Amino acid sequence: MLRKISLTAASAVAVLGMVGAPEASAGPIMGTLAAVAQSVPSAARAADDLAPGPHHRVLDSLVGTWKATKTNYLLGTDGQPVVSRDMTVKVRWIAKTGGRFLEEKTEGTLGDITYFRLGVLGFSTIDRRYEWTTFDSVTPTAMTYRGAPVSGSPSVLSIPGEFTDPGVLGPDYRGKAIPMRTVITIRSKNKHTFDLYFTPPGQSERLVDRVVYTRKIK
Repeated sequence: MLRKISLTAASAVAVLGMVGAPEASAGPIMGTLAAVAQSVPSAARAADDLAPGPHHRVLDSLVGTWKATKTNYLLGTDGQPVVSRDMTVKVRWIAKTGGRFLEEKTEGTLGDITYFRLGVLGFSTIDRRYEWTTFDSVTPTAMTYRGAPVSGSPSVLSIPGEFTDPGVLGPDYRGKAIPMRTVITIRSKNKHTFDLYFTPPGQSERLVDRVVYTRKIK
């Protein structure tokens, strides 16, 4: 659509250049062409607002193939968390989105079951916020996070959300809305962490899951 507007505006500019400035006797056609020509700066600004920018470049460090160690504090017994050390994670920019969103695929085991997760991470240039959504093989709902507006180039991304508890926090919380938060800490180009926090009603926020990513070097 923007390309069509730009071409139309360019044509208008060319016509105006050939015939000169419209006069009162030129009629409504010349007035329309002049209005289209004046819209060129607005269209260009709109295109700039939609394009990936420096906040997307912050996420470049997450691209690659990773060994992941996942520590889950909800699934353990006798106060001991479940730790998975066999997970492989592949992260890439989705080219067909214009490089606006990352795709993350995680495969391995969680406890004694096969585990898979698909995640999509991006930055909204309109809302000025990071957005993160995951779908996995053990959770019966999408986990969706929307951050607050940010500026600069952060190395720590704090992205809050909310989900309906299917009972992972216990039968008393089943069906209740639980605030949650993912914190992505980019420690270097070869290491980063994803921490997941829940805040059950009437309780303080607590860490429920941590994944440490170490880049696989060929």
